[in-house]
Amino acid sequence: MADPGAVLDDLSAESAELDALVTGLAPELWARPTPAPGWSVAHQIAHLAWTDERALQAAADPEGFAREVRRAVASGLGIVDAQAQLGAGMPPAKLLARWREGREALLKALRALPSGARLPWFGPSMGVAAMASARIMETWAHGQDVADALGVCREPTARLRHVAWIGVRTRDFAFVSRGLNPPAEEFRVELVPVRSDDAPWVYGPRDAAQRVVGPALDFCLLVTQRVHRDDTGLAAEGPDAERWLGIAQAFAGPPGPGREPKESEGRAKGPAR
Repeated sequence: MADPGAVLDDLSAESAELDALVTGLAPELWARPTPAPGWSVAHQIAHLAWTDERALQAAADPEGFAREVRRAVASGLGIVDAQAQLGAGMPPAKLLARWREGREALLKALRALPSGARLPWFGPSMGVAAMASARIMETWAHGQDVADALGVCREPTARLRHVAWIGVRTRDFAFVSRGLNPPAEEFRVELVPVRSDDAPWVYGPRDAAQRVVGPALDFCLLVTQRVHRDDTGLAAEGPDAERWLGIAQAFAGPPGPGREPKESEGRAKGPAR
């Protein structure tokens, strides 16, 4: 895993890029629907603010975080939508200030943790670098929803490597969350990086019998359920690898519904968390 300090720097940069998208937006644009039905731009930022606050709680108050997890489980994770709705009702300036304050406090707390520290989460516990990667994944994915709503085409960056890493690491979770047995063997994943002069991003043994190959951006959009499998340039070799591409899920929680193919009416089935 990468150096925690470098990953935290990337988290700061990813957050700043999304911040620039929403800074100065007119109120009506904060209310604009995103591809996740029922979620506006404000809902997306409110969700990031709430999850950043939960990550900060996991770092500073693990017992308090455990209580939040129990509340979330008891609600069937309805708390996620409830908190997004609550935050979306705030004036945009206050919501933006809340997100900024929370994410800066989280960065400070994560940088202060000792080497080897583990943080509880809604899934397995994570080290600092993994938590930072997970926050990059969330920020990038929800930022994609915001960009789509605003008609902005974002340039992919090398920070997507963190999203790809999370996507590969959560392979077994995607199977288990659907009541399926994970494949016994590792897959080989070979991704074409976002910069043509970079070496391929590769994961898993070279001689793996099953593999996934294709553009890194498409893989990241797929594992965050921001695109349908049919709308990617990804190719799978092997039945289990092919099945994975239909259920991949890099985020914690119950199985996400994913997105409809572009040619279908209603681009999204529901909000991916």
